[in-house]
Order: sequence, then C-alpha cells, then structure tokens
Amino acid sequence: MNTPALETERLLLRRFTERDMEALFLILRDEEVNQFLPWHPLKSLGETEKFYQERYAPQYERPQGCAYAICLKEDNFPIGYINVSMEEHHDFGYGLRKEFWHRGIVTEAGGAVVEQVKKAGLPYITATHDRNNPRSGNVMRKVGMTYCYSYEERWQPKDFPVIFRMYQLNLDGSDNFVYKKYWNM
Repeated sequence: MNTPALETERLLLRRFTERDMEALFLILRDEEVNQFLPWHPLKSLGETEKFYQERYAPQYERPQGCAYAICLKEDNFPIGYINVSMEEHHDFGYGLRKEFWHRGIVTEAGGAVVEQVKKAGLPYITATHDRNNPRSGNVMRKVGMTYCYSYEERWQPKDFPVIFRMYQLNLDGSDNFVYKKYWNM
C-alpha cells in the first residue's frame, strides 16, 4: 500500500504534491484548526515546505504509506489531511480547514482510509484526542473506533500537560487486543 488515491461520494483522497504547498499552508497556519495538534501553527510557506519534506515526502517513498490530502471532487484542492502511521501505534490522524467543519468530511474520508488500511493488512489502528476536543472523538466513533483508556502526556513541542483519550479499531477480527504503550507510559 503506497498511498493509492481513493474516491468517495464527495471526496478525492490523494498524495500531497509540491504544487499543494499553498493549500497545505492554509490548513497548517490556522490557530483554531491546530489548537489540538502537537505542532504550533505554521507562519510561512517556507515552514510549510519544510513540514511537507519532513512529514509527507518520506512517507511517499516507503513501500507502505497512508498519508492523504482531502480534496473535494469539484476542484481537487486540498482542504485537509488524513493519515495512518505505519509505526507500531498505527495512529490515525486528521485535520480540516474550519470552513469545512461539521459536514461529515473527515468521517467520510476516514471510512475510506479505514477500508484501505484493512485491505492492506494492518491489524489495528489507534487514535488519540485531547479530552477538551470531544468532536475529534466523535469522528473516531463514527469510523468504528472504540474508546479504550485515557492517559496524561506532556505534549511537545507545545510543552503542556494533556489528558488524551485513546481509541482503537481492531481490523484483524481480534476483539480483545488493546494497544497499551500509551497506558504504560
């Protein structure tokens, strides 16, 4: 699975390209959109290009990857992102420009991504959200994830304590497995 393009009723999910830096900047610069994400809002196109080179370009070079730009079919312009990490935690993450909130876009994109990683053979995915951001937990539940536990972590680079709620979806039919690494921290 090397980030194949996906299509839903309203959306195209595809790789970010270097031509998408302005669109990515619109997502990553917004303080409200990035309030519950670990990084600070980006301040320039240069920071956005660096972010792309550090976070997206390496994923696209791996044999397995799942990092998408969320685009409306009508214009193929990125309005958000959604990904699943190929590291042990298989963390499911997303962000969306606020003018597109409350339309079910991330839930729709999330359903397609969950199906893709299931086909690719991932045994499970996890996702966490700040307990002060319950809307993110709603998305997790709508794509089939189940709340497992909460834990506290000092969030970097923002450097403050956060209570995270950890959700999980087992894709391999195992009903009893719970990813405990965050719990054990």
